[in-house]
Amino acid sequence: MRYELFYWPSIQGRGEFVRLALEEAGAEYIDVARERGRGKGLAAMQRLMAGPELARPPFAPPFLRAGRQVIAQTANILYFLGPRLGLVPESESARLWAHQLQLTVEDLVVDVHDTHHPVASSLYYEEQRDEARRRARYFTGERAPELLGYFEQVLQANSGGRGYGVGRRLSYVDLSLFQVVAGLRYAFPRMMAELEPTLPGLVALHGRVAKRPNVAAYLASARRLPFNQDGIFRHYPELDRG
Repeated sequence: MRYELFYWPSIQGRGEFVRLALEEAGAEYIDVARERGRGKGLAAMQRLMAGPELARPPFAPPFLRAGRQVIAQTANILYFLGPRLGLVPESESARLWAHQLQLTVEDLVVDVHDTHHPVASSLYYEEQRDEARRRARYFTGERAPELLGYFEQVLQANSGGRGYGVGRRLSYVDLSLFQVVAGLRYAFPRMMAELEPTLPGLVALHGRVAKRPNVAAYLASARRLPFNQDGIFRHYPELDRG
């Protein structure tokens, strides 16, 4: 099956967690808003969201079209893709555990977003700088250590920090944790420099995922957009530790 991923064309954002799964699995997909031609591009994504074509329209991207099905919300998309791409164990209990971990990743993503937009997404960062500094102090001092420490605990319990988070093979959760580490290194380098010695399992996992052939090829390609100041992970030095 060829999948169609719908997400904003100029940022990694939440769509990147889905892209990593598709790329690792070598799945055939198109990033619709980044394509040109009839029925493609950003306008096509916006028409699909706003028009009467879908009986169950998504509220916002990312969403995925697989045949006649349209699935939205990052964790929901990965729950759908996981068994189809071989990126989750077969047992129901393991799939639910993976989904639970992915939802916790989503909690962290919301926290990261709120460090630079704590008041409203419709306001510029410069219009909420004071609130952002206060929120970032909470994130770097309490929330990030708490959540990253939890994921480290999960890795240590499952594999002694030498393997993966769910079962004995790579899952979409591991790909998402790779993205979390990469994004936080970009957005909060001083914080991560302080925390990483306490997170050996997460650091090692990031390194292993980056070396996987399909992931490495993706990271070296133009399909992997760079981090920037419009995505979720943004680097504002005044929000980092120190």
